[in-house]
This record gives sequence, structure tokens and C-alpha cells, in this order.
Amino acid sequence: MKISAKQVEINCLESEVYGRLLSLDSSHILELGCGSADITRDIATSGINRRITALEVDEIAHQKNLQITDLPNVTFGLSGAQDIPLADESVDVVFMFKSLHHVPLDLMEVSMQEINRVLKPGGLAYISEPVFAGEFNELLRLFHDEQVVREAAFNTVKKVVDEGLFSLVDEVFFNTPLHYENFAAFENDSIKVTYGDYRMDYDLFNRVKDQFEQHMGDDGVHFLHPIRVDLLQK
Repeated sequence: MKISAKQVEINCLESEVYGRLLSLDSSHILELGCGSADITRDIATSGINRRITALEVDEIAHQKNLQITDLPNVTFGLSGAQDIPLADESVDVVFMFKSLHHVPLDLMEVSMQEINRVLKPGGLAYISEPVFAGEFNELLRLFHDEQVVREAAFNTVKKVVDEGLFSLVDEVFFNTPLHYENFAAFENDSIKVTYGDYRMDYDLFNRVKDQFEQHMGDDGVHFLHPIRVDLLQK
């Protein structure tokens, strides 16, 4: 297992990756850290007979998700990965999209044990984590440096594989495209988030804005954000 790749040649949406790696129809799917449920929606509406449990720890995001009325095959819940409110061996596939590194450090391994508990024998865990590299990362780290927690997330996954709790089926690196029309769009998406409190003084805010504006093109700013996916099997 590798925390990063020297060269990543695949540029695609994440949906192309999990669509290629997984068969999701006629499955009970658990998403941990569903956020605003954008990926939840894609998974829920892209196949047949998919039953999804989508959990989130941010109460503001969860309350918004509860207002969604057009996803009858999705059940939203307020819970963290360290305490999954599901029965043993009741889930076919578990997704974590850029959420493991948000789990408190002392609960990461417990969370992986919980994922193992709820997965059926042979069930799969799809762990997607941002790689600490690239221009978008350099911008983000000005006000929110995630190097320590991202390394901890990788080390936790590697540990549970090395100890035999899971087997590694595949490890995939790809770049996912990001586009922002202007700085206000970036600010709303990455700074004014309900799950973080990124307070910046005037000077830091202007440093972030200036660095963002350096990437501005005719139609806004484009980044390629490197992602690592570890596909694990119970």
C-alpha cells in the first residue's frame, strides 16, 4: 500500500471509479459521512434495488438531508463511524468519501472495526481519501493543514490490512476535477462549511484569495485533486 503515487494519469469523476470497481445493485449500502448527500443521490438513482443508509455527524447537514423527499431508498441518520447503528453483518458495501481523516484520531481504528462488524462476510469497504499533494492542497493548507490526519487515516487503513481485519482488493489513484467560477464559490465550498470553523484574520484571508486568483482563467479556476481509493474486503 502507498499513501501517494509519483505520477497519476487517470483524470475522472469519482463515480467512474466506484462504478468500475463495484457492483451495487441489489445491495444494502452504507455511506459514512454523507455530507450534503450529493454522492448519495448519484448512488441511489444510478441502479436498481439499492438500499442506502447514509450517516452524517454534522447536525446542520443532517437536518438538511432530512428534508430530502425524492430518495425513498435512502435512510438518513445522525451517527459517526465509530458507533454505527446497524446490525452485525447487515451491509454489502461501505463507502467513506474523504471522511476517514475527519474521524478523531483515537477513533479511526475503532471505526474500521465497526465497518468490519456491519459488513457481511466478503463485503467491501471503499475508502476514498485525498492525497496531500497538488495545487488545490497547497491552497487549502494555508488555512487548514490536514497532513497529520490524512497520514493517520492511511496508516489506520494499512494497519487493519496488515493485521488481517481486511484484505486489500485494489488501490487506485486518480485526479478528480474541481471547478470554481470565482473566489466566492471556493469560499462557500471550502471555507464556509458547517463541519469546520476556519477562522482567518484579514492577512491570511487575503493570502488565500490571492493564491486562488493566481489560477484564474477565462471560465474560473480549475484544479486536479489527487485521490487515493483503497478497496478492502472483509
